[in-house]
Amino acid sequence: MSNKDLEIRRRRIEKLEFLKKQGINPYAHSFDKKDTAKEIKEKFSKLKKEEKTKTKVKIAGRVITSRVMGKLSFFTIQDQTEKIQVYGNKDSTKDYSIFKKIDTGDFIGIEGTVFKTKSGEITIDSKKFKLLSKSLRPLPSNWHGLKDEEIRYRNRYLDILSNPEIKELFIKKQKFWNIVRNFLVKKEFLEVETPILESSAGGAAAKPFKTYHKALDLEVFLRISMGELWQKKLLVAGYEKTFEIGRQFRNEGMDMEHLQDYTQMEFYWAYADYKMGMKLVEEMYKEIIKGIIGKLKFEIHGHSLDFNKKWKIFDYEETIEKKTKINIYRHEKKDIIKFLAKNKIKHDKKLGKWRLIDLLWKYCRKDLSGPGFLIGQPVELSPLAKRSREDNKKVEQFQVIIAGSEVGNGYSELNDPQDQRKRFEKQMELKKKGDQDSMDHDESFIEALEYGMPPACGFGVSERLFSFLMNKPIRECVIFPLMKPKKQ
Repeated sequence: MSNKDLEIRRRRIEKLEFLKKQGINPYAHSFDKKDTAKEIKEKFSKLKKEEKTKTKVKIAGRVITSRVMGKLSFFTIQDQTEKIQVYGNKDSTKDYSIFKKIDTGDFIGIEGTVFKTKSGEITIDSKKFKLLSKSLRPLPSNWHGLKDEEIRYRNRYLDILSNPEIKELFIKKQKFWNIVRNFLVKKEFLEVETPILESSAGGAAAKPFKTYHKALDLEVFLRISMGELWQKKLLVAGYEKTFEIGRQFRNEGMDMEHLQDYTQMEFYWAYADYKMGMKLVEEMYKEIIKGIIGKLKFEIHGHSLDFNKKWKIFDYEETIEKKTKINIYRHEKKDIIKFLAKNKIKHDKKLGKWRLIDLLWKYCRKDLSGPGFLIGQPVELSPLAKRSREDNKKVEQFQVIIAGSEVGNGYSELNDPQDQRKRFEKQMELKKKGDQDSMDHDESFIEALEYGMPPACGFGVSERLFSFLMNKPIRECVIFPLMKPKKQ
């Protein structure tokens, strides 16, 4: 804190002690708030200038600005909905001597009537007030527009308080997940909860966080998928449509599109395949985009999009070969490394051929506007997907492509326990060779498949889609992103 702020804090502590001596509780237990700033402004918007009403209102909020002029005082208070002006008068406001000692940052409750000022501003004429919480630190005057992410994220509450667009961002994020949830519920999917702590990190190719379960004397992992293997066990159990929205964790890098912990949705649909899944996902995405963006035709990330048009289909093998002249099945690992090096694409030579090929794909996808679906992925990259009916080297997988990015992944689920066992064993071989993103072998899942799982389609999408639509880094769209401890 600056010396100026320290002095303000000292004076406010003096006021705090003064209030206590006057028998006033500076940190109230409650306030029976009846109205909001937005409701009051809308209800009395047609008042004429200087027109007064006898209608009583009861509102609470934080003091944002103040003007004390002897017998008259004006405050601006802000609640969750909006800001509104409050007027105090020595002759009509009870305990006015205390009222005018209110500071910016304090929370107060106001009872009064409404009028419109000469300048046309809806204002509350306070008759009674109650101090609800005394602020000891001054609100930052120059917070809005602050560029230092470290400060903004560490003091996110001030970021939200000072920046209306950030406040609105998280309201939109809640709307985003509500649209997803309501869409699936309308389609008769059952919302479920599956374990966050697992004895084996399954359902995705990612590096997990490890922790220790003291009661069971067991090393466990934070889940890396939204209960994929668990939800498929529920298909074995007889449920035909399930979904889960929750947090998942991957102990990997952090950039514009990736975090270590984030919210994900996954659904599993019995008796459906990837083609049926694509139709359902296209319908869901249109509903999401219309609800969040407000229209289906717009520009984003340098791409022009029209979700009303027929979605395109991109083939994995063909797209890579067209862009790089490399055929993923005919060319060898050394050819891929050569291309990656020539084009300055960051890579690890220790990775297997197929992981390197996926880096080629990420290089190629940037030019694809979409909206569309990527299909025809090699079986080596999707250990849980069913093999293609047309080409045994490929799987029935689909990934949503919008403006050069993958924002959703699904496939026809593998339900052959013998094929699944072989793929898990292949993954474990890759892990022994140093590929830490390879999947663990989950014998309990194989056992469940041996009881019989119906054909199914599964699909997952994370909050990255929301940040992508907002054209912001994913970390900006996390309400309280993880930070290193502040240096003392």
